[in-house]
Amino acid sequence: MIYGSLFLSGIYYCLRVFWCSVARMSELELEQRTNIQFLVKLGKSGNEIREMLMQVNGDNAMKKTAVYKWVKRFSKGRESVTEKERSGRTATSITEENIANFRQILRENRRLTVRSIAEQVNIDRKTVRKILTEDLNMRKVCAKMVPKELTKEQKQRRVFSY
Repeated sequence: MIYGSLFLSGIYYCLRVFWCSVARMSELELEQRTNIQFLVKLGKSGNEIREMLMQVNGDNAMKKTAVYKWVKRFSKGRESVTEKERSGRTATSITEENIANFRQILRENRRLTVRSIAEQVNIDRKTVRKILTEDLNMRKVCAKMVPKELTKEQKQRRVFSY
């Protein structure tokens, strides 16, 4: 058992230079996937692989379902230890034209709510909030509480301030 983990560490070290360039993946996760791939090639079962990962990594070991998922993938002949690139949904609402449109709307009335802006431009509220905070660098600021009626002194100051 000790020989296996030393051997796995050696393989990991050799491949590390290449694999460290992979984005969005922790080194530990990458190491465990590489180890799973190696052990699958040696013919080890999912339970045996899980036990070995627990011995080497303790609490930081992959969850049981993740181990079985990767065992299945490697058993079917997969060679890559990285996730496949996902297409995802393109951001069609966050465009320069929409950002300029938001600026114009806010110049006309800064008291608009996110909901009213979303209804006006027919864009999702989350996207509107993202444009306001990230692209226009705006944040929500609450107005001070003001009395409903002015005192006599406040009325006098107001008359003379013009």
